[in-house]
Amino acid sequence: MKATKKYENKKILVLGLAKSGVAAAALLHKLGAFVTVNDAKEFDQNPDAQHLLELGITVITGSHPVDLLDEGFVLIVKNPGIPYSNPILEKAIKKHIPIITEIELAYQISEAPFIGITGTNGKTTTTTMIHQLLNSERQKGQAYLAGNIGFPASTVAQDVTADDVLVTELSSFQLMGVDEFRPHIAAITNLYEAHLDYHGDKAAYLAAKWRIQENMTSADFLLLNVDQPVFQELSHHTQATVIPFSTAKKLDRGACLSQGVLHYNQEEIIQASELGVPGIHNVENALVAIAVAKLSGVSTAAIKATLTQFSGVPHRTEYVGDVAGRKFYNDSKATNSLATEKALSGFEKSRLVLIAGGLDRGNEFAELIPHFKGLKAAVFYGETKEKLKKAADSAGVETVHLVDTLEEAVPSAFSESDEGDAILLSPANASWDQFPNFEVRGETFVALMKKLSK
Repeated sequence: MKATKKYENKKILVLGLAKSGVAAAALLHKLGAFVTVNDAKEFDQNPDAQHLLELGITVITGSHPVDLLDEGFVLIVKNPGIPYSNPILEKAIKKHIPIITEIELAYQISEAPFIGITGTNGKTTTTTMIHQLLNSERQKGQAYLAGNIGFPASTVAQDVTADDVLVTELSSFQLMGVDEFRPHIAAITNLYEAHLDYHGDKAAYLAAKWRIQENMTSADFLLLNVDQPVFQELSHHTQATVIPFSTAKKLDRGACLSQGVLHYNQEEIIQASELGVPGIHNVENALVAIAVAKLSGVSTAAIKATLTQFSGVPHRTEYVGDVAGRKFYNDSKATNSLATEKALSGFEKSRLVLIAGGLDRGNEFAELIPHFKGLKAAVFYGETKEKLKKAADSAGVETVHLVDTLEEAVPSAFSESDEGDAILLSPANASWDQFPNFEVRGETFVALMKKLSK
């Protein structure tokens, strides 16, 4: 960890806990700051706050009192999920109190360089691919996962050396709170409309993502998806060295898909059919990972071996097993139609049985109709089953079953499948009608698959 007296004897407010808030508060306390933590959850139901109090940190819970700012704080480290419309933050902005997120704090103390991955879709899979690639033949140091995946960056950054590298998945929320943060390699996987309730509009969302490159120089590398016109334009507005990637056009420089082969700077790396995970979206993810690996000195042989064996990230089009010749895929993370569209693109529909359904948020699923066409069968469950059936009927899907629960859906899907088929859970809905989160939903799917084999 870099030695710093920057925060010594400074009054700092950590707003919001969860993993990143706890990590930031503990680090600032270690650096000699006078830390106050403020979290909305009541103290008796807040083990994180109780732990920090035991460390000697001032803890205020149950609400976010605006008069806290009368205490003379010189900095706020906020939980990324707390919007800037929070009254404390609005007042802090008026008082010109700097506001950062925990990733900025991690950067300031890290001896290791950062690789930063952001975008709307594919961040977790791409970050995980990169992590595995950079450790595949590493002789010195280690690549660490941090940020939205793995451990909080400010925890990991305390122990790394200059021989290591931090591979970080970064959200738009985190990037709004950076100041000095400068990754050596950064990538924006893609950009679609998302989190507009937080950002207000797509322009503000893009601006937050674009902050990943604001401190980069020509010695740093920025990977941009040139299939999207917005990044073709923005590629001319950065100091970083731009590395383009594309699944739609052949590139002489950068990473691209051409005639079913993934290339980097015109070198053939791997056949798309050899990737361990299916779908054009995973080709896009792999192109980013290949470019980062090549820029980091990883050999083509190691890249190919790693990506061939890569089985995905839990709950994201993850291959989870084979029962009687049927391959099962868990895509429980698909909590909206766009994610399910991406998953469906990776399969031969005539050999695919889809399981979908979940919480009704008012969507009619018309956007899924063209992607349902050609499905061998579909099983829909939960609150949205009737709406999904309407879309499947419009798509001409001949075999559709409606059930109440996922527990009924899995054996129903199996009964409609034959040897050589795939069974995919890609719900297109949030899980909260029947499960506390998408992880539990995915774990339940895997358990039900295993039950079929008994």
